Amino acid sequence: MSRRSTPNSSHGSDLSREVIAETARIICEEDVLDYRSAKLKALQRLGLSSRGALPDNASIQAAVIEYQRIFGGSDYAGHLIAMRRAAVQAMKLLQSGFSPRLVGAVVSGAITAAHRVQIHGFADRPETLDFFLQDRGIPFEQDERDYRYPDGSEVPVPLARFEAGEIGIDIAMFGLDDLRRTPLSPSDGLPMKRLNLADAEALAAIGVDAILGGSTPS
Repeated sequence: MSRRSTPNSSHGSDLSREVIAETARIICEEDVLDYRSAKLKALQRLGLSSRGALPDNASIQAAVIEYQRIFGGSDYAGHLIAMRRAAVQAMKLLQSGFSPRLVGAVVSGAITAAHRVQIHGFADRPETLDFFLQDRGIPFEQDERDYRYPDGSEVPVPLARFEAGEIGIDIAMFGLDDLRRTPLSPSDGLPMKRLNLADAEALAAIGVDAILGGSTPS
């Protein structure tokens, strides 16, 4: 039997590492945001069947971070710091009325040039954010994103998207009750890590050397 037809053979772990590495390369070099799409593309390029189990997203996320540390270097670290600082500024703007929380790739460090800052805001009515941004002369686009919860439900959440210089910022507007109801992360299937302003400021203070040396948020 060939090694590709025996995923449980001694070659299985080598194949899995090969798929993870190729997936991370595709995400970082081709700006593919969807991990599943990147995994399927990696299997195709490696000439492997897509019928078997795909690598888990947590492994892909770790590989993306490692790839960026090695090949992105100081440019990657500098961009990550800039995104985290932009997130802090946006959260300060929203702090008085929306209890902002930072989530996503900017928290983990698994960013590429295609990523945007992701913030969760909370209010009785989602349109409150629209009025808030309009009153401050901040141009934005309305959108929507589906979030999955531990009970299996999937809920569409209104989204406001705007630019802070060269950095894109997305604010998903949840109801007030959702401060205690956390959606699942698409990266690892666990409840999303939501950072408050103080935690985001601490994250933004991590420098280039620490990022490239392997420092990650606890």
